Amino acid sequence: MPKDHIATYLDEVAEIAKKIDQGSIHKTVKILLDLRDKKGRLFILGVGGSAANASHAVNDFRKIAHIQSYSPTDNVAELTARVNDDGWDSVFARWLLRNHVTPNDAVMVLSVGGGNAEKNVSANIVHALNHAKAEGAKIIGIVSRDGGHTAKMADACVLVPVVNQENITAHAESWQAVIWHAIVFHPKLKMIEGKWESIQKPILS
Repeated sequence: MPKDHIATYLDEVAEIAKKIDQGSIHKTVKILLDLRDKKGRLFILGVGGSAANASHAVNDFRKIAHIQSYSPTDNVAELTARVNDDGWDSVFARWLLRNHVTPNDAVMVLSVGGGNAEKNVSANIVHALNHAKAEGAKIIGIVSRDGGHTAKMADACVLVPVVNQENITAHAESWQAVIWHAIVFHPKLKMIEGKWESIQKPILS
């Protein structure tokens, strides 16, 4: 009898947890600590499900880690105006240009494949990273497959291992959340407790 889908999926989650490179996560933490010390900004880019993750991550980095964080997909009016006037491929690069990205800043990419210039996949991420690199900003990413353009350009890149070709997207987008939460709640980055963690602590007399 074939193994149940849910059991297989959760086994894959456990396998990814064992295989993922923890060193790249620690490196990302160090970059973000330096960014916060310099009062730099974190620009988080994502498309589709990763755009929704970017919004969530912006909230966490701002509220919990006290890092100025922004995502271009949070403002649908500006996003669609840029797409309408300039095209989809340049939308993130032009947004970074207008935000005057500097060497004190960092761009974080949340993506399944990380962008691919040769295959013209996620060209908006490719152009954005080229602009960020030219301006001297740090580049970090949480991606899967071979990491694509993000892995090539990044100062630190966390690769979500592929354990099943049929579940690449599901695991990549799920693990984006697992990893950024591990980063945000790292003792060196976390500035405040989560709500439930704070209210469940015993009151000392």
